[in-house]
Amino acid sequence: MVSANLFRTIPPQINAFGDPFDPEEDEPREEAAWPHLCLVYHIFLRFLESGDFNQGVARSYIDNAFTMQLLELFDCEDVRERESLKTVLHRIYGKMLNMRSFIRKSINHIFLQFIYETQRHNGIAELLEILGSIINGFTVPLKEEHIGFLHRVLLPLHKARPMALYYAQLSYCTVQFLEKDPGLAETILRSLLRFWPKVNSPKEVMFVSEIESIMDVIEPAQFAAVCQPLFQQVVKCIVSPHFQVAERTLGMWRNNYFVSMITDNIHLILPIALSGIYRHSRSHWNRNIHNQV
Repeated sequence: MVSANLFRTIPPQINAFGDPFDPEEDEPREEAAWPHLCLVYHIFLRFLESGDFNQGVARSYIDNAFTMQLLELFDCEDVRERESLKTVLHRIYGKMLNMRSFIRKSINHIFLQFIYETQRHNGIAELLEILGSIINGFTVPLKEEHIGFLHRVLLPLHKARPMALYYAQLSYCTVQFLEKDPGLAETILRSLLRFWPKVNSPKEVMFVSEIESIMDVIEPAQFAAVCQPLFQQVVKCIVSPHFQVAERTLGMWRNNYFVSMITDNIHLILPIALSGIYRHSRSHWNRNIHNQV
């Protein structure tokens, strides 16, 4: 019943002018058959959550092919369907222990295709939300497979042009990894510095926000190891002619823990930061930035 009613080919994604659909610019189309699809999702979800759910019997039907077809639907334009898919896939991951590895690998493949081939997929945010819950359940010490996912998939997602569509979910997943293994902080920060946007100020503001989130959970020893390259970039942001980048970076000084780590490593940071910040305090065009510096 589920396969016959849900699984279908996603129609070509074009806007009203016949151009390729751009999720950052165009309004998504709502699925005309949603009232019917909603009922099917509701029935399937009740089945998965039933106390009489039999995993042994379900294995014959909820297999790799079934799961792959579910994952393909995440590229639909209708956010209501993607929310339902997110809930269904999460329940399958929780109930079907034999499917967990396959689900993670299949999501990884979608991300890699998005990063290196298409740069277009409607369901990246929802898939990252699922992964946020999965990462939260990882046991420590982390397995090599999970650390490999962080290096090969999660961190390179910062390179993609449409990062604004899934920034909050991506940042959450990154911080979840840090909470599981604080020793990953240096690797994560160096990767962010390597992927730092050069000519995209709104994306730069997002990177600064993620750095601040990491500062909340980083350990002092990890901060000391990366503070010099980090502050080379921080100073560039403070002296940025884009006032939002400068303002967001200066806002990091409201974090007392961050300030205490700067104080502990002032002998490393001061030679990098002082001259640039001093010059900027006298020359920035924006009065608010001028006063904050």
